[in-house]
Amino acid sequence: MRYGLPDVEIIESALTLAVRAPSVHNTQPWRFRVVDRGLRLYADRARALRVTDPDQRDLLLSCGAVLHHLRIAFASLGWSTVVDRMPDPHRPDHLATVELVRNRPTMTDIALGAAITRRRTDRRSFTAEPIPQGYLGLMTERAAANGASVRQAAYESRRTLVETMYEAARRHTGDHEYELELAEWSGRQGGTDGVRSASTPRARRGRAIPSRIFASPRLVDTSREPDYAELLVLGTVGDSRLSRLQAGEALSAVLLTATNIGLSTCLLTEPLEVPELRHRIRAGVLDGTAHPQAIIRIGWPDSDVALPAAPRRPISEVLEMSTPPPVAPICPRTPET
Repeated sequence: MRYGLPDVEIIESALTLAVRAPSVHNTQPWRFRVVDRGLRLYADRARALRVTDPDQRDLLLSCGAVLHHLRIAFASLGWSTVVDRMPDPHRPDHLATVELVRNRPTMTDIALGAAITRRRTDRRSFTAEPIPQGYLGLMTERAAANGASVRQAAYESRRTLVETMYEAARRHTGDHEYELELAEWSGRQGGTDGVRSASTPRARRGRAIPSRIFASPRLVDTSREPDYAELLVLGTVGDSRLSRLQAGEALSAVLLTATNIGLSTCLLTEPLEVPELRHRIRAGVLDGTAHPQAIIRIGWPDSDVALPAAPRRPISEVLEMSTPPPVAPICPRTPET
């Protein structure tokens, strides 16, 4: 194995893909630093949601997603990764050190890397076409490879889950601080973070699956049918900070796999932000065998209209170069004859 640093163009290309990872309210709560043989990932607590995410569960989930995106991005560019998670208990914001090893990408690496640029959070309704069990099995397998389980909510467990989601929405209705924070991070017309109006549809009365009420929704949901989305609950055996980080990696693996297949997805975390409701989902949906970390709406899109890409902060805002990477050599041009 050959450890080392790729040139600056490859590092910036990989990070440009990595920061396409989903984060709650598109807060992008992460920072990176180049070190001797790779990069370090840090949590950016200045971008934590004080009201929505007081224990920073969503922050760790988001950072786990960007870590997996980073691994896939480098793999697709010919560099495999060796990851040391939570390496320093005295520095809790240092979430991972990623060492790079030159390697040949696999077809899966290339496919998932390409899916990064196509993935969108789709809050529109999905069709009634069922998802083949083989596809669900593949997503479950890839989540397990990253330390998490996936449970499809069906029948009674789905009813429990949806009722709990409505209960979370009721509790947040009238919570002035929660609504203020949500409004602050949504309804965006421009900028480099937050949820854009162009990506959020107006809430439909009687919708089977509730969603957050974002500010100034402008996305048109042309579907006239109910939302037939499936609901997947992603869980981990433990509920430590490490478990939450790994849950984010597994979440990324599921979302990219779904995108590669052609499915649409939307991350839901609102009911998991209330401890009592999180325990209810653990007992009623996961049979007490796992701690719920994320809910995924998934299904076949009901519209051919492409969603705009969510904004992202420039690499210069999230990357610190403590060790300058090499610059790719410029090959001299051969004189024309």
